[in-house]
Amino acid sequence: MKSKKEILLEINKLCINTTEKSKLQNLINNISFTINKNEIVALIGESGSGKSLTSLSILGLLEKDKFNISGKIIFNGNNLLNLDNDAMMEIRGSEISMIFQEPMSALNPTMKIGEQLFEVFKAHENLSFEHTTERIKKLIKKVKLDNVENLLDKYPHQISGGQKQRVMIVMALSCNPQLLIADEPTTSLDVTIQKEIIEILKNLKKSEKLSILFISHDLSLVSNISDKILIMRNGKIIEQGSKKNILNSPKENYTKALLSLIINDKKRLKKLPTIKSFNKNFKKEAETKTERKKRIKNIYSGKPILEIKDLSKFYNTSKSLFTKNKGFKALSNISLKLFKGETLGLIGESGSGKTTLSNSILKINEFNSGKILFKGKDVTKIKGKKLLEFRKNIQIIFQDPYASLNPLQNIFQIISEPIKVHKIYSKDKIYERCKDLIIDVGLSEKFLNRYPHELSGGQKQRVCIARAISVNPQVIICDESVSALDVSVQATVLNLLNLLKKKYGFTYLFISHDLSVVKYMSDKIIVLYNGKIVDYDDADKLFKTPKDNYTKKLIKTSIRAERKSKIIN
Repeated sequence: MKSKKEILLEINKLCINTTEKSKLQNLINNISFTINKNEIVALIGESGSGKSLTSLSILGLLEKDKFNISGKIIFNGNNLLNLDNDAMMEIRGSEISMIFQEPMSALNPTMKIGEQLFEVFKAHENLSFEHTTERIKKLIKKVKLDNVENLLDKYPHQISGGQKQRVMIVMALSCNPQLLIADEPTTSLDVTIQKEIIEILKNLKKSEKLSILFISHDLSLVSNISDKILIMRNGKIIEQGSKKNILNSPKENYTKALLSLIINDKKRLKKLPTIKSFNKNFKKEAETKTERKKRIKNIYSGKPILEIKDLSKFYNTSKSLFTKNKGFKALSNISLKLFKGETLGLIGESGSGKTTLSNSILKINEFNSGKILFKGKDVTKIKGKKLLEFRKNIQIIFQDPYASLNPLQNIFQIISEPIKVHKIYSKDKIYERCKDLIIDVGLSEKFLNRYPHELSGGQKQRVCIARAISVNPQVIICDESVSALDVSVQATVLNLLNLLKKKYGFTYLFISHDLSVVKYMSDKIIVLYNGKIVDYDDADKLFKTPKDNYTKKLIKTSIRAERKSKIIN
C-alpha cells in the first residue's frame, strides 16, 4: 500500500452544483480519487460526464458565482478550495499546468511562437533572457521540435497540429510543474502524431518527475499511457483501479460497454454496438466474406460517379513579389475513381493533403492542374449556376460540429438554409422536409427550435449530417466527421451514416486519422503521403498486406491496433 507521503493530489467527496435554477444540479456528485507523485492517471468518460469540470475545479477556474463547490481538493497538503484567487494564480502554471484539447484555439494566431513562449516564461519565472532562452531550447528538444527550422519565428498557422500541441506542452512545462493536466491532448491528431505525443508525455513523466491527469474518452488510447484509470459517468466515478484490472476484468457494466465499443479489426459488423444497445442483448452480426464479395462486385461493376485525373495543387510561400517562387506541392498528380454506393477511405498524416484534396473536389480551392469529372462530364472550369448545381450534388460533413454550426441560428434555420439556397422545395414544404430530416438522423421534431449550444456534441454532428443530406446530394465527403466525438457517440454516428447510405444510396469519401474506423467503414482505401497516393487497395487487403513502406509504418504505429479480445468477444 502506498503511503500518504506519495500522494500529490487528493480529491475527497467533491461536489459541484450550478447556482442557476433553470439548469441541471449535481454536475459532479461526491467523487474521490488520488494522484500519486510520478503517476499517470487517466480520467475516462463520455461527453458531459464531468471530466473537464473536474479538471477546471482543480485549477480553480470555475466561477464562484455560477457554481457551488464542496468537498476537498488537497494539493501538497493544502485545500485548494480554501485559497483565494491570488494564491491560486501562484499555483497555476508554476505547480499545476494544463494542456488543452485544441491548440489552435489556445495559441494566439497574431503572435510568433517565440513571443508566446517568452510571454509565458515572463509571467511565471523571473529569469534573464539568456536563462529563458536556454530553458525554452531544452524543452523544445525534449518535445522533439528541435528539427523544425526557425520554429520561434513562425506563426501558429505555419506549423502542423502535432507541432502546435508540442508547443503547448513546452508552455505547460515552462515552470517545472508537479502536476500536468492533459485534457484530450491527442483527439484531433492523426495516429502517428498521437503516438509521438503519448511517448513524449511518458518520457517527460520520467525526466521531469511529473504526475499527469490524462483526460480522454478513448479507453484504447489510455491503455498506452496510464498507470491507473478512473471511469466517470454522469458526474460520478463509477469504477477505478489499475490499468490491468480495468481493461481485463472490469466490474461495472458501463465499463464493459465502453470496452465493447472498440472496433474489432477481425470482424466487420453490420452494426456497431453502442452504450444503449449493450444491455439489450445486442447481436454482433458480421458481414460474411460472400456478402462482402457480392456487394463489392455490384459497386465496381458500374461507371464512376466522380473521377479525379492528375490533380495537382501548388502553394506559393515566397514572401516577396521580387523573389523567386518558393513553395510546395500539396497535391501531386492525384488520380482516383469514386463509384456509386462506394465508401472510399482516405488516410494520411496531418499535412498529407487530405483536406486540400476534399476542398479541391468541392472547388473551394483552385488547383493548378488536373481534371474533375462528375458523371462523366468535365466540371473542372464550371462557374456560376453550374458550380452551384455541382456543389448541391457533393456535400461535406466537417470535423468540428461546434465550429460548423451558426450559434445565432436555430436548428430549423441551419437545416433549411441550403434548401432555400438551392430552391429544392417550395416555402410551404420546407418545414416538413426539415422535420423528416431531423427524424432521419435520430432526433425529434422538438430539436428544430433549439440552438446549437443546447445540444451535445453528438447531437450537433447529427444536425450537420441532416444539413448535408437536405439537398439530396449524391456524394458526401466526411472530413474527420467522427474524430471529435467520444467512442459511444462515434459508434452511433457511424451506424447512422451506414443507415443513410443504404436508405438513400449515398456515396462517401471518408477521411479519417482513425485507422480502425476507416477500415470498418471503407470498401477501398487510399493512403496519402506528402501529397501523393502511395497505396490504394481493398480495405481488408491493404491492412493485411500493405504495399508501401509508409502504409506499413502507419498501420504498425496505430495506437488502436491492440484490441482487448477477451472483453470484446
